[in-house]
Amino acid sequence: MTKVAVDAFGGDYAPEQIVQGALQAAEGGIEVILTGDEARLKSLINGKPGRDRIEIVHAPDVIEMDEAAEAVRTKPQSSLVKAAEMVKEGRAGALVSAGSTGATMAASVLTIRRIKGVERPAITSLMPTRSGVALVVDVGANVDCKPNQLLQFAQMGSIYAENVLRVRNPRVGLLNVGHEPTKGNSLVKEVYPLLQQTSLNFVGNIEGRDISRGDCDVIVCDGFVGNVVLKFAEGLADALFGMMKDEFISSIPSTLGALLLKPSLRRIKKKVDYTEYGGAPLLGVNGVVIIAHGGSNAKAITNAIYVAKRGVEQGIVQGIAERMAR
Repeated sequence: MTKVAVDAFGGDYAPEQIVQGALQAAEGGIEVILTGDEARLKSLINGKPGRDRIEIVHAPDVIEMDEAAEAVRTKPQSSLVKAAEMVKEGRAGALVSAGSTGATMAASVLTIRRIKGVERPAITSLMPTRSGVALVVDVGANVDCKPNQLLQFAQMGSIYAENVLRVRNPRVGLLNVGHEPTKGNSLVKEVYPLLQQTSLNFVGNIEGRDISRGDCDVIVCDGFVGNVVLKFAEGLADALFGMMKDEFISSIPSTLGALLLKPSLRRIKKKVDYTEYGGAPLLGVNGVVIIAHGGSNAKAITNAIYVAKRGVEQGIVQGIAERMAR
């Protein structure tokens, strides 16, 4: 059975929400390894449903949210590093952490190591579209990229979309300021012909407005651009729902209309709620790594564990390794 190692002390609401999410996943039949202060963790899980599917690995130190890569070296006994070691040793197939993104990246690269042939691991994120979801690669791991690295992002993203998201022959688009091959900076101009030469289902350049239309299944960009897109989308969703709420309570007719629309609005909100997606897969390391949102609640952690389990069962690491070998 697939085991998922969870950094129990990573995140704004650790360890309570992390443990609660792990218990919910364990109730669903997933074997979970929690890393962190053993006494504290035992007090949180004792007598709870799902307890029999949870293993605790003691880790006395914690890497705080404002700490980055260097903390991985200075705190080898931290809950994050211990969770990464579980994957390296084969005791777990995947790692989930809602802690510092930089530290999780560093722990993954230094401990679990990169897949042979991968130049830079990339963080992905699912963006809701009118037709479903699109995978954006990279959203923050690499702010400065070379053409071959973006090419690898496209390859890894395509494998993930096909194996985990079950998208047949995923459409790959290069995020740019225009559709023409001559548009954009030197990086995207160099990447375009490289993508054309692959066996990927490359559909050409796409613009920012095309993302939400669902014109592509995998969207490739460097981490600087991807992170701006991700944060803007999160802020826009919050702003839109805030404005709608203000309008709905502005008058009696608006309130009545809101009551009629409530089921539809609930479904729309679910599509843009990050807790539904669990976390962002880190592609390119020799194990499944899910980077959860720092503000993850129990629901988000549960879904992140399910995403991690699917990544292991669908052989995403093996798929990327085989593609890189070719």
